[in-house]
Amino acid sequence: MPLPDLIEIAPLSGPVQAHITVPGSKSITNRALILAALAEGDTTLTGALWSEDTQIMVGALQTMGFAVTVAEDPAESGNRTITIQGQGGRIPKTPEDLFVGNAGTAARFLAALVCLGDGPVKLHGIDRMHERPQGELFQALRALGYTVDALNDKLPATIHGTGPRAAACTVSLQESSQFASALLLAAGRGGWQIGLGEAKLEEAPYVQMTQELIAEFPKAGGTFAIEPDASSGSYFWGVNTFAEGVEVAHWPLTGWQIDAQFTRFLCPPREVSRQTDLGDSIMTAITLAPLHDRPTRFTDLGRLRVQECERVAALRTELTKCGARISEEGDTLHVEPSPELHGAEIETYNDHRMAMCFALLSLKLPGMRLCDPACVRKTFPNFFQKLAAASPAGLGAEIRDAAGRRLAGENLFAA
Repeated sequence: MPLPDLIEIAPLSGPVQAHITVPGSKSITNRALILAALAEGDTTLTGALWSEDTQIMVGALQTMGFAVTVAEDPAESGNRTITIQGQGGRIPKTPEDLFVGNAGTAARFLAALVCLGDGPVKLHGIDRMHERPQGELFQALRALGYTVDALNDKLPATIHGTGPRAAACTVSLQESSQFASALLLAAGRGGWQIGLGEAKLEEAPYVQMTQELIAEFPKAGGTFAIEPDASSGSYFWGVNTFAEGVEVAHWPLTGWQIDAQFTRFLCPPREVSRQTDLGDSIMTAITLAPLHDRPTRFTDLGRLRVQECERVAALRTELTKCGARISEEGDTLHVEPSPELHGAEIETYNDHRMAMCFALLSLKLPGMRLCDPACVRKTFPNFFQKLAAASPAGLGAEIRDAAGRRLAGENLFAA
């Protein structure tokens, strides 16, 4: 059964004792899938995230002729063990088109990968994906000598692959660090030299992750373990803000994920930057900020505006509904202590992170209702299952549908 269109989550009645596993990192899984396809021989990815975004990437690789096998992971239902038969940089098949949904990583990484093939490939997605920026990446691909046909430099786009070529380009990180990551992942097999302009790697943690992952990855095949997703872990670590007793398994992580340091921000400093402090989990910190006893400024939020939804405006709008004292100034959100917080009906904007952030807040505030909760399938399909599961595997949260019926059962929560 799918999740209903509207759910209500009751607040926790007291402290909990939970030791929760979260699925594998989306960022690492999608990077590893590309590197495995470009490797020599078979590579097995263990602990790989199995969600809408990673399924889109796996499906695209299969459409391009790569042999991919997927097996259940007995330790975590949100993961899979994935084996890819690498072709050493060769693209087995040139498809007419690849559908990427609203998966930004898939759209950017595949745009670079198809250049190593032979012939045109149309990349397209849902309407929101066609609004998201691609220009810096397309310009870099053109500088490398490839033809990209794209109105306003956005999807849908037709990219003409002509195989590897010795060439160089420089890419800006201003709009998205995924552009640089896409180019770096394919650069070794493409013969490309990629410059990052004046970017500082300490200010580009996802590019740094890509470079370190490339260095560590088994290029001749083998086994590679995907660590848990730090951003997904933030929703459960965040419970400790108001109900101590929750731990996320397999922490601390390697440090590849900027959000691995989220636990340092459970009591945030007066200023937190999206550029240097936290990645996607800054949304979790913003959602919890009204509960604290001092104000917090969240800065450098510009990239949140061009993701699954306009996240800066969405966070401000939905937190305001709940009585939060929050204001927007440029790419900064100012959040004040908000003792009059209350429940509200929350629009999630088809954005998985909006749904999970406000599900977390629901565990504190009575009367919280979430629209379209199933959008979590993008990165964390069994999120609500873990929320509802009994301790120690979950929080034992009470979740009801619009008619007030309590929801239960593993299948129901598999969004």
